[in-house]
This record gives sequence, structure tokens and C-alpha cells, in this order.
Amino acid sequence: MRGPSVAPQPLDARALAALAANPGCRRRAILDGAGVNKATLASALGSPSAFGQSQFAFMRGNAFEARVKADGGAELLRLVHERLDPEAPPPKGGAVPDLGASGPEGRTARTALALREATGTGGWTLLDHPLLALDVAGSPAFLEPDAVVVHPDGSWTVVEIKSFPMLDGSADAAKVGAAARQSAVYVLALEQVAAHVDPAPRVRHTVLLVCPKDFSNLPTASAVDVRKQRSVTRRQLERLTRIEEIADSLPEGTCFAPDLPPDRLTAAVESVPATYAPECLSACELAFHCRDRARAQDAVTSLGRSLRAELGGLATVGSVLAAARGESGDPDDPAVAALRRAAALRSEALGGVAAPRAAAEAVPCP
Repeated sequence: MRGPSVAPQPLDARALAALAANPGCRRRAILDGAGVNKATLASALGSPSAFGQSQFAFMRGNAFEARVKADGGAELLRLVHERLDPEAPPPKGGAVPDLGASGPEGRTARTALALREATGTGGWTLLDHPLLALDVAGSPAFLEPDAVVVHPDGSWTVVEIKSFPMLDGSADAAKVGAAARQSAVYVLALEQVAAHVDPAPRVRHTVLLVCPKDFSNLPTASAVDVRKQRSVTRRQLERLTRIEEIADSLPEGTCFAPDLPPDRLTAAVESVPATYAPECLSACELAFHCRDRARAQDAVTSLGRSLRAELGGLATVGSVLAAARGESGDPDDPAVAALRRAAALRSEALGGVAAPRAAAEAVPCP
């Protein structure tokens, strides 16, 4: 579906978190499941996306991560011990197993083996960029967290390393929230690995977020409880329509190759329904294209999910305005009644302002 000569774009935790946040979007589900590069697709459609990380931020993040993991991860293990497990013995020369293997399936199997071996050692073990597998709507997704630490008691912790600063012990709430949702996906994948170990080790639901301290390049860390994000993500991923069902509903020969003629490519994309919301602008490369289509269709979803939910069966801006003016809509519908009440209050308020103004204008100038 992505084209015979197009390499697949693998799913990562950020994409899965965004997909789980909008499980009703069949368009994103099929494109991610088919491995389509949505940034390239958006450019081919004439709506290039500004979503993504700058090259400078990418290089800065890599440099910071290398510093955190230097000397066999001594500083990282110290932070895990200090923030999450102070009762355990201090880490002294924790093990860092080799996770190299051929292909994603080989790396996933090697990671699972390393986790099982480390669980019974009674010491600290750092897994640097392990590879985990998670089933998503019938399609496997391979995920690569920054690190996973095995504690002396055999429990497992996800470590997320970010380059945004932590000022006076706190960081930007939106960025921390995004990191928590991403980490929750890793926790779910780790739980699948733990389920195949007897006895099953404990996967900690408190992850370690490591960031630069203030305006320096020194690492600091904070414990982040992701139980809520994990529950929401698991529930949303379970609700996703299976990729096969979406594919079976598409016209024969549907293809999303970026080198197709623009009209044919647009028709292929539009054959899959999308569920656009303003939140997509910070999470999906196709957001600008979907926003333009939603506005062209006068869809209420372009104004936000919460507003769309409150309006019930009124799906377009035109139908909302007509209901407010009393031109259409069932008066017994609570949404219609609320709109008409709001329109009456607005008219009354504007009339109250207009009356004094008209009286003032009627007074002749001296």
C-alpha cells in the first residue's frame, strides 16, 4: 500500500501514543500500519508538515544521552537508585549486556533473554536501547526505549532521557505529559515480555525522566507515575480497529506511494476517513491536510473534540448556526436548546449595548 519501492516507516512509541490519543482516526491507523512515511506523504499532497524535531535539537539530545550513559551508565544508575529505589544496595559497576542481533525480531529476542538473565542476578543491570515488541491492532510494533534498568529485587524500570531542561526541579508540563504517554507505551511492551517469564517480574509504573539541570548539561531526574497514561493507552489501543478490517474496506488497488499523480494520491488518502482535531497539529504529520479538508466540509471537529461532543448530532458549523437561529433542529434536543438560549442572551447583551449608543448619537452636539 505504501508503494513497491518505498521503505517502511517503523512505528515508535511517540506514534503509538498519538494513535492511542485519537483511536477513531482510521486514516492514521492504516497509514501507520502500512509503514507509510506521513511527512513525505503530506509534502506530496501539498500540505507539508512543520511537525517534528529540529536537527539541532536531535544532535543536542544525542549528546546529552551519551553523557548520561557514560562510564557504563554509572550516573544513570545512581539517579535510578536515588529517585526510585533508595533502599536497595548502591549500584557499583552495574552490568550492561550486549543487545546486538540481526533484524528487529533478533534484537527483540535478545532483549527478552537479557531481561530474564538480569532478573535473577540480584544486582543492577542497564539495558541500553533495548528493543521491545507490542501488538497494535493485529500488527507488531517494535519499540526502542532509551533504557531499561533491572533492580536488585528483579523489578524493571523504564528510563526516558529528554533534552528539555528541568528548572528548579520542574519542567514544562506539556513536554512532561508527552514523555509520560510515550513511557506508558514502553511499560505496556515490557509487561508483555514479563508475562512470558516465570515467575513474572514486576514492571514498575513509575518511570525515571532524566533531563538537563537548569541551563547546564548536567543530568537530573524526576520520578513520573504513568499508571493513568498506561491505563488510557492500553484501553485506546484495544479499541483500535484491526488494520485488516480497514484495508478490506478500501477500493481495490489503493496505494499511498508519494510519486503517484496528485489527484490519484489525494483520492487514495480521502478514501480512508479521518477524525481531525486541533490536537493533531502537535502529533501528526498529516494534520494540515486533514484540517483543510475539515474546514472545507464545515466540520465542527475542526473546533475541538470537547465542543464536538457537546453538540451531539450537529456535525457542521452551518447546522449549529441554523439551530441557534431557530431555523432548524429539534427544540427538545438539549444541544439545540442550549444554543438558542445562548443566542438569545447574546442578542439581549448586544441590544443592551446598542440602545445607549443610539441614544447618545441622537443627542445633538452643542
